[in-house]
Amino acid sequence: MNNRRFARTAGWLALPCLVAAGVLAWYVTRQPASPLEQTPTVDAALVSRGEYVARLSDCVACHSLPGKTPFAGGLEMATPLGAIHATNITPDREHGIGAYSLADFDRAVRHGVAPGGRRLYPAMPYPSYVKLSDDDVRALYAFFMKGVQPASEPNIPSDIPWPLNLRWPIALWNGVFAPSEPYAAKPDQDALWNRGAYIVQGPGHCGSCHTPRGLAFNEKALDESGKPFLAGALLDGWYAPSLRQDPNTGLGRWTEPQIVQFLKTGRNQHAVVYGSMTEAFNNSTQFMQDDDLAAIARYLKSLPGDPQRDGTPWQYQTASTDSGPGAHTYATRCASCHGLDGKGQPEWMPPLAGATSALAKESASAINITLNGSQRVVVAGVPDAYRMPAFREQLSDQEIAQVLSYMRSTWGNTGGTVDAKAVGKLRGHTDPASSSPIILHMR
Repeated sequence: MNNRRFARTAGWLALPCLVAAGVLAWYVTRQPASPLEQTPTVDAALVSRGEYVARLSDCVACHSLPGKTPFAGGLEMATPLGAIHATNITPDREHGIGAYSLADFDRAVRHGVAPGGRRLYPAMPYPSYVKLSDDDVRALYAFFMKGVQPASEPNIPSDIPWPLNLRWPIALWNGVFAPSEPYAAKPDQDALWNRGAYIVQGPGHCGSCHTPRGLAFNEKALDESGKPFLAGALLDGWYAPSLRQDPNTGLGRWTEPQIVQFLKTGRNQHAVVYGSMTEAFNNSTQFMQDDDLAAIARYLKSLPGDPQRDGTPWQYQTASTDSGPGAHTYATRCASCHGLDGKGQPEWMPPLAGATSALAKESASAINITLNGSQRVVVAGVPDAYRMPAFREQLSDQEIAQVLSYMRSTWGNTGGTVDAKAVGKLRGHTDPASSSPIILHMR
């Protein structure tokens, strides 16, 4: 009797479990519907527009390597689970996306789902690209199919071990953290603000670097409705600063024209591009139309800062006489470019007085650029004559910690001291910046 009762109970329990398993299997392998089933008529104008959307989206940053065919993939990207490599997105039919239909392309770009239902790792910023308009996706498809040279370059498998490399859990992650609809204009904002919001949230995917991430590696906010959106984040050995109106760690002291100047020329009186932003500038922002740059600036200036997080606004303070080791290293190694007063030589040698890297509590950017130097900034095809040198061979961990502690506590800077162990950790996990940046000449 007890055995029969147990069998009946197990049978009734098995049924919902089988149903749940079936629903889960369907959900994690399904291909999202695409509104773009009909292949567009491709002409030169559409390809040209797609090239511009690719510039807005900075596709080259991940999918190209120096000396390789553009968009042939291969870039190694470290993740907490292991290394993955960017894929070939040229129109090569064997290794690239040449066999993709427009709907296939749409699902991959906006939803992270490759043909056959294979989930893409969210290193591909589809949680942002989902906001692309239908027209921009059509144009982007036309460009990649007709404006990009095919490259027979095999894709490199990821180094993520089994079972962590299983893709189906990504579908569940998407259901929780990834939006599913294109950008919708806010009726209470004007056209310039909406255009800026569209670029920043969508193709520009600025939040991928500048928004802090949660325990599931999700961006904590995807638009201005969340306070963490663009509030600054640590990523790949760099601290991407706040793009909100924080006076110390953000853009609170920048005017709209100064934001436009920075994105157009790579520099202004406050800063020069460095770190990952150099690649974004070299291949993306400098190619943006002036109206789009103005729209980005308008949108970013509308994002309020957080006084509780950022503290008292920075004010310059004259440095007192200091003969400590950090001050001595600064005077002999840094002052010739950045000035004994820390004010630099704007707009060529950036000031360290009031610099975000000297005010942020996170010291990664200051350590990284001191160890490894800066990449070449290339404006209109002309490499910058001024480049931050690497000091990893000239200065010890202790000496770098001392000079950065001096810089981050002088001239009113409040970033705080730097520990030599933090320098040693980044020394072991980073490499000197290349003097040969990735510069994409599309056509």
